[in-house]
Amino acid sequence: MRILLIGSGGREHAFAWKLAQDPGCSALFIAPGNAGTAECGVNVPLLPTDFAAIGDFVLREGIEMVVVGPEEPLVCGIVDYFQADAVLSRVPVIGPPKAGAQLEGSKAFAKQFMERWGIPTAPYREVCSVEEGEAFLRALLPPYVLKADGLAAGKGVLILEEYEAAVQALHRMLSGQFGEASRRVVIEQFLRGIEFSVFVLTDGQTYRVLPEAKDYKRVGEGDTGPNTGGMGAVSPVPFFDTELRRRVEERIIRPTIEGLQEEGIPYKGFIFLGLMNVGGDPYVIEYNCRMGDPETEVVFPRLQNHLTELFNAVVKGRLSEVTIETLPEAAATIVLTASGYPGNYRKGDKIDLKPQADCLYLHAGTRRDADGQLLTHGGRVLAVTSLGTDIASAVEQSLRAAEEVRFEGRYYRRDIGRDLL
Repeated sequence: MRILLIGSGGREHAFAWKLAQDPGCSALFIAPGNAGTAECGVNVPLLPTDFAAIGDFVLREGIEMVVVGPEEPLVCGIVDYFQADAVLSRVPVIGPPKAGAQLEGSKAFAKQFMERWGIPTAPYREVCSVEEGEAFLRALLPPYVLKADGLAAGKGVLILEEYEAAVQALHRMLSGQFGEASRRVVIEQFLRGIEFSVFVLTDGQTYRVLPEAKDYKRVGEGDTGPNTGGMGAVSPVPFFDTELRRRVEERIIRPTIEGLQEEGIPYKGFIFLGLMNVGGDPYVIEYNCRMGDPETEVVFPRLQNHLTELFNAVVKGRLSEVTIETLPEAAATIVLTASGYPGNYRKGDKIDLKPQADCLYLHAGTRRDADGQLLTHGGRVLAVTSLGTDIASAVEQSLRAAEEVRFEGRYYRRDIGRDLL
C-alpha cells in the first residue's frame, strides 16, 4: 500500500518509523516531514493544509491511503475535502471529518458534547467578555483554569493561582493572545488528581484502546513553568488498573462513540482522551482528534500490531475483529528543546547526535542543510525513547542517551516519570 503521511513533528516520525517496518506499506511519503522522517520514506514539500496540492500529489503518485498526524488539517476539513471529490473520495483518509475534529478544534464544542452525553468533566463557563469571565471566576476557588477555545499549538491552557492574575490572563486571551483561538475562552473548575492519556482507535461503530500514557506538559521540573506541547511521556501508567479502565470505557469511551453516532458524525480515526484520575474516578480534561505528541513516541514502540492492519480494519468497519497486542516492557521518552522554548526559541543550531544502542531518536524540529548537517528547526527538537523492564529503567536509559545529544541551548527535564516511581 502506498501511503501519504501528513505532518512534520515527533509524532509523525513515530508514525513513519512504525510504517517503515510494516509489510503492508510498500511506499511511504511524508508531507512535509523532517530530517528523521526522511530516513523512513520520501519527504514531500507540501503544507498540511494545502488540500489542493495534497490531492494532486495523491492522484499523481497513486496514493492508496492518507494518514493525518496533526490536528490542524483535520479541523480545517481535509477529510471533507477528499470526500467531496469524486476521484479522491476513493482514497481513505485516517481521521475524522471536520464535524468530529471539533472535539479538539473547539473547547466549547467539546464541553457541550460532554454535557449532552453525560460524560464526566469539570464544571465550566464559555465567555467572550472579561466581565462575564470575572463573574464566573469569582464563583470558583483557586487555582483557575483558562482555555483558549480554538487551536493554540498546545499552549492555550493557563492555570493561575491568583484571582487577579487570572483576570489579567483572561483579558490578554480575549484580546488576541492566541489569535482567533482565544476570542472565546472556556473557564473551568480546577480538578485535583493525576493526569493520564488514553488513546482510542475507532471505525465509527466500535473501538480499540491502545496502550495508555502519561505526558508532562510543564517546561520546568516538578511540573513548574508554562505549558508546552509536551516535555516527555511514559507508558504504561501504573494506576491505570482494571477497575479504572472499566470506568473509563463505561463512562467516557462508549458514551463518546455512541454520541458521535447519534449526532451523525462518521468518525474513523484516533480519539485522544486527556483524563484526570480524581480518587479513582476519571474526568475528561480534553479531547484530541489525533494521536498525542510526545505520547505517540511511547505508545507506538509498545504497540505490536502493524498500523496497516489497524487502518484497513478502520476503513472496512471491521475493527471489532482486531486484537490490540502490547509489549510488556515500559517505554519512556525525553524531549529535548531549543533554548527559549516554549517562548521565542533559537533555530539553525548544529546538532551533534551520537546514537546509543537500543534507543529510538524521533525527530521533531530538525532539518538538514545543503551539506547534510543536522540542524535545529523547532522548539521541540528531538524525543529520545527507550524500552525497559519498568519505567525507572526506561527513563534512565533515555536520560543517558539524551545527554549525548548536543546542540546550543539544549534543555530537557530530568524528572520525567519520577512521580510514578
